[in-house]
Amino acid sequence: MATLDYETKVTTLGGEERDLSEHRGKVMLVVNTASKCGFTPQYDGLEALWKKHRDEGLVVLGFPCNQFGHQEPGSAEDIEQFCRLNHGVTFPLHAKIDVNGKHTHPLFEQLKAGAPGILGSKGIKWNFTKFLVGRDGAILKRYAPKDTPESIDGELSELLRG
Repeated sequence: MATLDYETKVTTLGGEERDLSEHRGKVMLVVNTASKCGFTPQYDGLEALWKKHRDEGLVVLGFPCNQFGHQEPGSAEDIEQFCRLNHGVTFPLHAKIDVNGKHTHPLFEQLKAGAPGILGSKGIKWNFTKFLVGRDGAILKRYAPKDTPESIDGELSELLRG
């Protein structure tokens, strides 16, 4: 089973560079997001999961991406304002990234390799693809955009208890 490299650098929506080691020992749900997508209402469900399970060790990490239908065209400030005002997002959001192609962020290279899609495909097909990472850094599962946060709550709860 593939594991995450905790030294991987990520940039917050506010422009601070960090590495994933600050989330070591937590269950991570990593999501490529967009503000103008049919799945955008999933921000509400992601926030609900974060609020419900963060004290048990869950962290939801949002990574805006503009690669699918140009559905995340705004600046970091636009994204933050939209997410906070329209969906009450308080979970960590990051700088806009690419999840496919030659400029794919190293985090998503790892996630795609560790949890391939249907028939072993590596590419991410659309916004709100979710990846589940265990407390030990094991890349456990990929969820399709249509898999709502509510639909994975039971599986998350089991993992957090286990």
